[in-house]
Formats: sequence, structure tokens, C-alpha cells
Amino acid sequence: MAILGIAHILIAIFFAVHAIRSGQQLYWVVILFMFPALGSAVYFFAIYLPNSKLDHGARKVVKAAAKSLDPGRELREARQAYEFTPTAQNQMRLASALLAAGDAEEAADTYEACLQGPFSGDLEIRFGAAQAALACGRAAAAVAHLQTIRGKDERFRSEQVLLLLAQALAAAGRQDEARAAFEEVLSRHNSFAVQAEFAIWAAGVGDSDKANQLYAELQRTMDRWASHTRELNQPLIRRLNTAMSSLKR
Repeated sequence: MAILGIAHILIAIFFAVHAIRSGQQLYWVVILFMFPALGSAVYFFAIYLPNSKLDHGARKVVKAAAKSLDPGRELREARQAYEFTPTAQNQMRLASALLAAGDAEEAADTYEACLQGPFSGDLEIRFGAAQAALACGRAAAAVAHLQTIRGKDERFRSEQVLLLLAQALAAAGRQDEARAAFEEVLSRHNSFAVQAEFAIWAAGVGDSDKANQLYAELQRTMDRWASHTRELNQPLIRRLNTAMSSLKR
């Protein structure tokens, strides 16, 4: 037991040195020495692994674990960084963190503020502004942002921009234009996400023929999926099944 205790202390010291050298918050050092075993485990998943040299798949798993351990960390740190140093870069980070945390209205306002500064021509910021605007019910603003992006560079995030534009047009009540946008993105990209979102929209406007046609294609795709692929797409699949169920009522 004594050897195990020494090992826990040594591991905690290792992570404490890493925390100091990598500029982490000093509360990590306190946690590591107050709770060597548990603190080291939390630090390993929340800080150490996400910054190590891992492949893309492993990074996604680690980030998810870190988020579950401290889900508000990125927003908290982004807000602190902006309050301490209100630069344009920190404002953009805060806007992104707000959107990821589900605070779409504040995210939209923060993105709009970003677009008033030196990065007004940044398409990535404008795309974020469009996402936030649509998420908080400002469909017309989302459409305007996305049309601006397409006017400047049609190749920028082509699938995502077109798909979001179709959804924004639908939310704005411009259903004929939404259909045209869905048809365009389907002809260009034809991904599972595009087919599913088109089917969800079609079911929502009562176009059962189109919804059923797309749903049949999606079912054939899902039949070939491995279980982990299906699990990754569960949120979209649930929305799709809910939309299709509404057609049968």
C-alpha cells in the first residue's frame, strides 16, 4: 500500500509539472496534491490526453470524456479570457463557445459584434453568425449571412452553407426557395446528412412522396452501417424517424 501511495504522489507531481509548464489554471495543482489518485485521473482525461499526440479518432473520444468531466470549461475559460483581454480573437472564441454551449442568442449577438471589427470579412465568423442566428430564431439574419458567404466564395464550406441556407429559408417561411436550395445541395453533395435533412423538411411540409423516396435511400445506407456509425448519427436518426412518423398519423 505504501508503494501504491508513493506511485500516486509521483504521478500527481508529474501532472503538476505539466500543468505549470503548459500554463493551466493553478487550481489543478491544488487538486492534484489534495487528491493525488482521483485528481491525476481527472487531469489525465481533461487536460493531458487532449493535448497529446493522438490520432483524430482518439482525440474525439478524449474530448468527449473531457467535456463530460467539465462541460462548462471552454465557455468559462473563453469568457474569462475575453473579460481579461477583450481582443477580437478572444471575442471570436467566446462566440464559438457560447454557440457550442447552447446559448444561441448571446452567441448571435457576440458574432454580430465580431463582424463589426477588423474581421468583418471573415467567412468563418459569418458562418458562425448564421448558425447562431438560425438557432435563436433569427432566420432572416441567417439567410442574409449565408447569401453573403455564397456571394463572396461559393466553395467555402459548400455543403454546410447550402444545407444551412435551405434550413434558414424554410424557417423564414420561404418554402419554394428552401426546396430549390435542398435540391441544389443534394445534387452537389448527396451525403447522409443532406438526404436526412431534406427528408425531415419534406415530411414537415407534407411532401410525402419526396420524404418517402429519401427515407428509402437512407434506410439502404443505414443497413450497411456498422453499429458505431449508427450510434454516432443517433441524434439525426431520431429527428428523421420522428418526422417520418408524423407522415403516418
